[in-house]
Amino acid sequence: MEAMPKKVDRHERRTLIADALMRVAARQGMEAVSLRHVAAEAGVSSGMVQHYFRTKDEMMAFAMAVVRERTQARVTEAVVGLGEEPPPRLLLRTMITALLPLTEESRADGRVALAFLAYAAVRPDAAAGLNEDTRELVAFVAGLLPGPYAEERAAGLLALMEGLGIYLLGGQYTADQALAALDAQLDIVFETAGAAPARPDVAARRPAGRA
Repeated sequence: MEAMPKKVDRHERRTLIADALMRVAARQGMEAVSLRHVAAEAGVSSGMVQHYFRTKDEMMAFAMAVVRERTQARVTEAVVGLGEEPPPRLLLRTMITALLPLTEESRADGRVALAFLAYAAVRPDAAAGLNEDTRELVAFVAGLLPGPYAEERAAGLLALMEGLGIYLLGGQYTADQALAALDAQLDIVFETAGAAPARPDVAARRPAGRA
């Protein structure tokens, strides 16, 4: 009796290729990625890569989806460890800490994400999914913040997170420095929220002579 041919897991094969793409991107940057380089890294033929991904954009979109899944798994694991209904400040700190590149795995994912952002900056279509993710994350964080202007303060907190991630990846900040900066910002957000002043009139803050 002849052996049955092994069924190919399409998602597994695509993930193998995406992992190879991420390793190339993490080492050399997204612009260095090509079908040939990815195929060599994955140990497969260029034809196989093209079978699963017709274009470089498709490869990178799938790679970012893999990064997103891994990141979500890290965040979920960290949050579940807090138990039911954790305090908002603790929940936010735990989430952001899980999102920062503080481990070898998260640093590798962070380098790919940073390379993808640079690539998407000149290719708006590639960033469409990221735009929606950002809006959802800002809205979620805003829902945890007390006081007025929650959406603006959520955007600022997430901008700080992104900046800390870049400093961590570049080696300008240590993990302790990044977490200290995060804690300081969380203190400001939660301790001063109840005493937030009324929003100043924009026109009153314009320099004289400017329209």
